[in-house]
Amino acid sequence: QVQLVESGGGLVQAGGSLRLSCAASGRTFSSYAMGWFRQAPGKEREFVAAISWSGGSTYYADSVKGRFTISRDNAKNTVYLQMNSLKPEDTAVYYCAADRHDYSDYVDRIDFGSWGQGTQVTVSS
Repeated sequence: QVQLVESGGGLVQAGGSLRLSCAASGRTFSSYAMGWFRQAPGKEREFVAAISWSGGSTYYADSVKGRFTISRDNAKNTVYLQMNSLKPEDTAVYYCAADRHDYSDYVDRIDFGSWGQGTQVTVSS
């Protein structure tokens, strides 16, 4: 089982930037893909971005493509989400997630099975 702890959320004005971090423990971090999801009030949780176990492949939701960047540092057991050009509609609780399986081949077909507790991101207009 993987334990995930997010940090870096906060309040930012529209057009601003934030970087979220997610520290992982409990499994060999460099062996599994990671992702970010978000949930806005009254809405279902939605996919934001994913990164392969090696960091060589990434995948984004259309709503964040070109504005958000997912990355990972396998030496630090941490995945990041750099969020630029933030919009009020990006306001949500952001969750990181870990693949159930090791060495998944396709970053757009990850079976996420472990979740963090979430970190709030609020973008004011």
